[in-house]
Amino acid sequence: MSSENLPQSPKAHPEQSSELPLRKPRVAVVFGGRSSEHGISVVTAGAVLRAIDRTKYDVLPIGITTDGRWALTADDPERMAITDRQVPNVDALAESADGGVVMPLDPGNREVVYSEPGSVPKALGEVDVVFPMLHGPYGEDGTLQGLLELSGVPYVGAGVLASAVGQDKEYMKRVFTSFGLPVGPYLVIRPREWDRDQEGARKKIAEFAGDHGWPLFVKPARGGSSMGITKVDSFEGLDEAIEEARRHDPKILVESLLRGREIECGVLEFEDGPRASVPAEIPPVQSHDYYDFEAKYIDSTPGIVPAPLTPEQTAEIQRLAVDAFEATSCEGLVRADFFLTEEGFVINEINTMPGFTPISMYPQMWEASGVSYPELVDRLVQAALNRSTGLR
Repeated sequence: MSSENLPQSPKAHPEQSSELPLRKPRVAVVFGGRSSEHGISVVTAGAVLRAIDRTKYDVLPIGITTDGRWALTADDPERMAITDRQVPNVDALAESADGGVVMPLDPGNREVVYSEPGSVPKALGEVDVVFPMLHGPYGEDGTLQGLLELSGVPYVGAGVLASAVGQDKEYMKRVFTSFGLPVGPYLVIRPREWDRDQEGARKKIAEFAGDHGWPLFVKPARGGSSMGITKVDSFEGLDEAIEEARRHDPKILVESLLRGREIECGVLEFEDGPRASVPAEIPPVQSHDYYDFEAKYIDSTPGIVPAPLTPEQTAEIQRLAVDAFEATSCEGLVRADFFLTEEGFVINEINTMPGFTPISMYPQMWEASGVSYPELVDRLVQAALNRSTGLR
């Protein structure tokens, strides 16, 4: 790729001196990644690139390929959508098959550099804030957040601890329980436990099923987008479900069936603290037995916004959503997912970087709460710009 096609450093305003240049903040939108949620991350980033105010921000799209290469990508949201039931990928968007983007590692330098084999590296200018649109491990789990903390670069969303807790469903539930939030029955099978004694692990799951009944849901402990989840109706299907979950994560979570309505609530950090959106209800997709990946992204039906709840139920789920945000020390945003059972609300999980696709519930809930999609993106970027890195 020729150097004239590379993004250039933002130019100083002509009325400003060279010592204090006036320029738009530069936002690096980072997406893709090494997890199984790579494609959904690309779709999410496309929606953000489409919505971000280009008169207010200079934007640098950076995609991470499935093998971990940081690539300079086309700023082309139209190519970042689900087409013919296929999710997009970074390799198809990359400007070069082997060029790489290097983020700064020195807290005193925010210069991003692009290089290709046999070419002189080129500075792409400073990055003021990163919008990490990554889902799943190697991005949403605190790893990227730790890199940005070391670099001293502000970023949108939860910090290292909250991101890690929000990704690991076992420790998320442990934190919720310690703060008195209601969670459903669950069981964890760790990698060493399965590797050393599979029969013992199966017995443990059978005992759990004896206590809570079939069906069970077997899922990766550190995954999202409903990938790797299997509904198991009897002991016969258990090994296959475990194998499928372990394709995504060697640690698995087993949950009992919670009978109830699926309700979500968004949390957004304002100047005076976190606030909850109106909740939404996820209606069952008739062609699917449960809310799996295809039901969520391919064959989805519109969510009901706002959810048909009583005022008391709405106030309760909003309180619980904010409590979950605070319990996990989140920042910026969270989508909290609940089941409304006969006994009341049970929190299933939080998502520290929820989807921003056109059909995603988080932006829809805030739209219904009076915060438009572009304003939502702007609020998140501004909050990150105003927040320091490091201990806070």
